[in-house]
Amino acid sequence: MAAGSVQRIARGVYAHPQADPVLIHAARHHAVLGCVSAASAAGLWVVRRPDRTHLAASHGRPVPGCIVHRSRIPLTPLDIVCQSLRCLAPLEGLAIAESAVKNGLIQLPALRERFPAVREKGLRDLVARIRPQSGSIIETMARYLLEEAGHTVELQVRIPGMGHLDLLVDGLLGVETDGYAHHSSREAYREDRRRWNVTVVQGVPTLRVTFEMLINEPDGFVRMVQRALATYRTAQ
Repeated sequence: MAAGSVQRIARGVYAHPQADPVLIHAARHHAVLGCVSAASAAGLWVVRRPDRTHLAASHGRPVPGCIVHRSRIPLTPLDIVCQSLRCLAPLEGLAIAESAVKNGLIQLPALRERFPAVREKGLRDLVARIRPQSGSIIETMARYLLEEAGHTVELQVRIPGMGHLDLLVDGLLGVETDGYAHHSSREAYREDRRRWNVTVVQGVPTLRVTFEMLINEPDGFVRMVQRALATYRTAQ
């Protein structure tokens, strides 16, 4: 401490001067990252970055500039997922929970047991929609939006000669998701074109969607899918 290598920021709490200011702010108030902020730090699928940092603390007192979840600490991955499901919009909570299950951070049976109350039926129903085979946050978002619109969505459907199609809607229309680094190399671009051609040959018309489309124009995405389905059904 004398050499300035650590600072006393609160009673019994010390920090390195170059530590993350957000973590220092949390520790100063005897709190830790919680909910969506903890999920983001853990590398889970976060649909929207929060305007204010979410913290967890056993005391539950306000922390300037933050949203505080009263909770025992330290948090487990299961605690973080449950906070997210209770706090966030359904799609945002689902994305975090689904990625936690997919990455093996939590187990579905343990998650189900966290919502026994009758009043939490909506959360139990949301947990029941978790699909660990989802390949990305974009797939999760697209699937959720289409299911909410009443469509049947299959994941990772095998197409002969192609591999696996990200989503198949109503057994007719394919949906492939494009991430930011989807075409990170010439080889990836060629493979993408090959897969696209196979879907045409196999009679599976396929749309391509991006994260930006789903986050900025969710209704437009659903309408596009519905128009494509209507066109394909008319042509059959």
